[in-house]
Amino acid sequence: MKVAPRFGSGHRVLVTGGAGFVPSHLVDALVGRGCEVVALDNFVTGSKDNVAHLLDNPSFALVEADISDGLPAHPALAEPFDAVLHMASPASPTDFEKLPVEILRVGSAGTLHLLERALADGARFLMASTSEAYGDPKEHPQRETYWGNVNPIGVRAVYDEAKRFSEAATMAYHRSKGLDAAIVRIFNTYGPRMRPDDGRAIPTFISQALRGEPITVHGTGNQTRSICYVDDLVRGILLLLDSTETGPINCGTEHEMSMRQLAETIVSLCGSSSEVTYITRSADDPEMRRPDLTLARELLGYEPTVAPEDGLRRTIDHFRARLG
Repeated sequence: MKVAPRFGSGHRVLVTGGAGFVPSHLVDALVGRGCEVVALDNFVTGSKDNVAHLLDNPSFALVEADISDGLPAHPALAEPFDAVLHMASPASPTDFEKLPVEILRVGSAGTLHLLERALADGARFLMASTSEAYGDPKEHPQRETYWGNVNPIGVRAVYDEAKRFSEAATMAYHRSKGLDAAIVRIFNTYGPRMRPDDGRAIPTFISQALRGEPITVHGTGNQTRSICYVDDLVRGILLLLDSTETGPINCGTEHEMSMRQLAETIVSLCGSSSEVTYITRSADDPEMRRPDLTLARELLGYEPTVAPEDGLRRTIDHFRARLG
């Protein structure tokens, strides 16, 4: 299966959360295709530094706003869009406790505002969902047909359920209003532009290793995750955007390792003397995560290509430069 590029020169694309980690890489790719891209962000977790290199590019505009309150009156938003990518939401475990209401609002009111705009513009709408929709899965690897095992009142529920609501809203607009829509379920992704204080394993382990601090692994470290370098994820998202598929479709890699293995690999790649230590495991922390990529392969021709050690080296180089 080969998906032909659908959005490029002459097309206008809105990316919410556009100054965030993954969305800023998507913005780069879309601008590189020749799209006119508008990034909207309230900078709760995003950073202007992630898109600073584009600020003088006539094909790029940055609008500071909170999509939970609706789209503001702004010249960059006046003309119709050909595609709307809803990538906005705090997404790390530390955010779940610090920004619970903000996460719920952007995944509900924010999603509805954007669905209405995409419908009015006749745009393709792409919803960035998450592997968190599967909760602590009883099926492994996780297929898109699996309904999940989610604690609806746990500390992670603000993110899990906001994304599940967004998926339901997207499908409602697709079925009842004919909206051209797609849902991507994003699995654990890492790479340059992650926040050092993100709270997720890879930036935490790298920051600790580069500083020579103990590596703090939650629980026994036997819980596993598949890890996907951001370039692979961006390619997968663009393949779905370009296609006519609705999904949901998983996107990630099958490179699965335990948290202990991940910590030890990062210590080795950093050339660090840090020792691995163990701390109390957070509530509802999933035991395992790995996507079944059958649909992505068959429908989109997607295939991740970046090996874990290569991606981790690139990410470590970024953090080393950033941390000085």
